[in-house]
Amino acid sequence: MIEGESNISLADRIEHWPTTDLIPNPRNARTHTDAQIEKIAAAIVEFGFTNPILVDGDSGILAGHGRRLAAMRLGLPRVPVIQLAGLSDRQRRAYIIADNRLALDAGWNYELLAEELNRLAEEDFDLGLTGFDEAEIADLLQIEDEGLEEEGAPEPAAAAPSSIAREGDTWNMGTHALTVGGKDTAACDSIITSWQAYTRLEATLAGDGRTFAKMAAARLGK
Repeated sequence: MIEGESNISLADRIEHWPTTDLIPNPRNARTHTDAQIEKIAAAIVEFGFTNPILVDGDSGILAGHGRRLAAMRLGLPRVPVIQLAGLSDRQRRAYIIADNRLALDAGWNYELLAEELNRLAEEDFDLGLTGFDEAEIADLLQIEDEGLEEEGAPEPAAAAPSSIAREGDTWNMGTHALTVGGKDTAACDSIITSWQAYTRLEATLAGDGRTFAKMAAARLGK
């Protein structure tokens, strides 16, 4: 149990080092795909280099191998660095593992996550910059829709007049299909509009072929 900060080392400064001075650890077990490096680079361009690379006393990277690769891809001559020179050899080796592993224990509140992604999509923000790819966004929205229908739920109410999606509809969304339950058709409208905003594609009604916009005109007179 941690009782205080007296024995905890706190980083006291961030330095800017030449990117080429940083030495990758050959025993780093964490891997980075080219697609991930592209995502990291895009995030650095959008948000700035907000997460310094951590190095030991010999310029060896402890955390931030992916960020270094992204910086090199962007042609950044210098990057922010925090030096952890006080770690022993075994602490350095263990930290490289711990820094990557501990983050994996975090989870998601998928309801809140979907809400935030929906809000960002409505504001025309590029959701690819969040780190999720198109398939993950679609899967997340599909999971949200599946939560609308619970086994043994009461008889669903009729669709609200303001809803475009209606109970029994199946909407083709790229390689995915969304079947509308009757519990909350307005939520299905939100899922479809968010997906369209993110992918720049149009959902179509299965068996009919009309787009979501055309069905809005037909059903709501919009």
